[in-house]
Amino acid sequence: MPQINRTGTVSFHDASINIWEEPEGRVLGNWERQFKKDVFLRMAQQLRRLGWHTEVPADMVETYGQRLAEDHRHCRKGDLQGLLDLSGRHIEFQMWQDVANVSNSNGGRYDFDKEQRMPYLLRLEMQRTRNRLRCYLCNVFAGYEFSSSKSDGRSEKRGPGALTAMQFVEACWASSWHFKGDTSTYEISDHNRKSADGQLIEHGQHVYFPDSKGRMCTGTAYYNINNMWWVVSGKYGVTNEASFYLYANNPGSLRDKRNERQRRKRLEGELSKAIKAMDFKRAQVLKEILFPTDEPLYLIWHKGHSAWFAPDFNGYRNNTNDAGKYTRSELGRYIEESDLTKAVPLEVAA
Repeated sequence: MPQINRTGTVSFHDASINIWEEPEGRVLGNWERQFKKDVFLRMAQQLRRLGWHTEVPADMVETYGQRLAEDHRHCRKGDLQGLLDLSGRHIEFQMWQDVANVSNSNGGRYDFDKEQRMPYLLRLEMQRTRNRLRCYLCNVFAGYEFSSSKSDGRSEKRGPGALTAMQFVEACWASSWHFKGDTSTYEISDHNRKSADGQLIEHGQHVYFPDSKGRMCTGTAYYNINNMWWVVSGKYGVTNEASFYLYANNPGSLRDKRNERQRRKRLEGELSKAIKAMDFKRAQVLKEILFPTDEPLYLIWHKGHSAWFAPDFNGYRNNTNDAGKYTRSELGRYIEESDLTKAVPLEVAA
């Protein structure tokens, strides 16, 4: 079948496919009618071929009349619903579902992130429909092109129907002012590739690393910038990790969580809550877990901020109850008073 000479752009959005054309001249009446005949009605026909039921929405007929309602088609295939809409030089086919993960009281059509909210099989059917419509339009119309704005991985979603982890990384390289993914033209300094176990990481090397909860994970490390590395785990998983959190060799005991710092901060927070609630029995239990040996504890006062160090030397607190408690061995360089900091025994600070 010969192609039809129309020029336009096809693009994907959140569970939708969009068609845009730029008409020549300002006499739009005839152009709009032809646009509807050539593209809109063909899309409705193709949807029926793909197993969708289409009809003019009855509520729009009652509200706007038959003529205006003819520019819309309500579509359904099983639990997947859609609205094919013609508006001037733009056609949109938007899909949604009302069976799961719906947060808007008016239904899934009005939700954000419709694609991510879809159950797996419905999302696959949505993607299949969208891809088939794109292929059909780009084959039938000679000047139709598919447009993707995925030029910077940082601004794009990852997952089924979106970027894979490697596409994300490659897009970030493409927009980077520094490293473009080619180690033959860029030298990574030893300082920026030194791992937690003292090894030098190679671009594309298999590594181990703890996630935000301290669970050990594994993946392939690709250089990003400074001492930061992209670590790709599986088809869609990617994290940005500093080299000193990566292990070049198996650190052992992979089932054990490396969450000592998170555990300490959480326990100190629970201790503070117990004291505020005057639950001193619980506070005593937490203190024995945190500091099993009976040794002096210290707080660290920051003179410049006029506040106490928070737990794990991370931030500041205005009162001693919320401040971090440290043993003498944990004080490190803060043992000696300086122009900015001073270690204060807990019993004195309280």
